[in-house]
Amino acid sequence: MALLKSGWLWRQSTVLRRWKLNWCDLWIDGSLLFYKTDSRKDYETRVRLKSACVNVKSGLECAGVSPPESQPRENLLVLYLNDGSCVFLCANSEDEALAWKLTVMEAKQSPFYSYDPYNDTYQCVPVNGHNAVYVTPGNGNGGTHHVWVHRERCDDWTGEQIALGLLAGIAAGTVLRSFLWMPLLYC
Repeated sequence: MALLKSGWLWRQSTVLRRWKLNWCDLWIDGSLLFYKTDSRKDYETRVRLKSACVNVKSGLECAGVSPPESQPRENLLVLYLNDGSCVFLCANSEDEALAWKLTVMEAKQSPFYSYDPYNDTYQCVPVNGHNAVYVTPGNGNGGTHHVWVHRERCDDWTGEQIALGLLAGIAAGTVLRSFLWMPLLYC
């Protein structure tokens, strides 16, 4: 996998809202990884930009965020995620913040290609295609293409079955409630 951009960025913690310096790697598949050091041994946080990032703002567009000490507001970078949370970053210069913004936007929108050993070519992988496996038979001289979809355990109809069971139980309870009062009425 190819590395698009890497470098030191200030990142604001989610709980205490303190700024800490992290080494960041942005990979071509849209993964933004944060490390404690530039040795890249164990990452602290991973943000999948292709599926999670909604918007990117930098510089004076970032309202309501105070930068770390001795850093101007023009160095800020905010990643808005689809779950409503934000990742607040700060670069060392305004040009670097703009470069990070453009690289994040490029990584977010560019397709990801996986290698197909049968054809010796690259195939485009959809954004949410992590459960699909695309197989092209032979050496590309025709034939049928196969798509195998791996189902997750929670990806079935159990939620709808539980809801229909609860609805049927409520309806049956409403009907049978009148029969429970019958012995008291005839006494």
